[in-house]
Amino acid sequence: MKIICVGTNYAVSNMEVNGSTIIPFLKPDTALIHNDWPFYIPDFSKQVDFETQLVVKISRLGKSIPARFAHRYYEEVTVGVDFTARDLQHELMDKGLPWEISKGFDSSAICGKFVKLDGRNIQDLRFEMDLNGETRQKAWTGDMIHSVDEIIEYVSRFYILKTGDLIFTGTPAGCGTLQEGDLITARLEGEQLLECKVR
Repeated sequence: MKIICVGTNYAVSNMEVNGSTIIPFLKPDTALIHNDWPFYIPDFSKQVDFETQLVVKISRLGKSIPARFAHRYYEEVTVGVDFTARDLQHELMDKGLPWEISKGFDSSAICGKFVKLDGRNIQDLRFEMDLNGETRQKAWTGDMIHSVDEIIEYVSRFYILKTGDLIFTGTPAGCGTLQEGDLITARLEGEQLLECKVR
């Protein structure tokens, strides 16, 4: 199982970024923690940010998938959080170095409970994330710069997609920094699918 993430995919959160290019990066399977598990702030970062996203689970093997057929390769979605060691990321970027460790460290991603699409349009879903009971991120998937099917078409040119692979489809505006004791909850179409305590 691999985790494929996409950056800069909501116009509101990336107004200064040219959104014409899909920007994928990978997280290892050790990055994933399960719903209801705590997230422990790592000792190598003083600024860990949350980025809430729609997550798509791949349901069949595929390679070089045209966008028009991409809907055949997923049935379930959820909300997830990409945890980013932002201070480490900036430090590495300033030095012109790869920044994957700031995104792909152990326990740097969490997924909520997956639910079936059951005919719902994946580009007409609403999700939101609360931090300590206050809504911090809210999005409509119709605002994506690149649709889920376009993302699948692009990334499947480079990676074989396998059953169980996860695609984090980008975060909307509202990212922020976590503190010990915070409680993250996230909903899709009003149904709470994720809960995570920060320690």
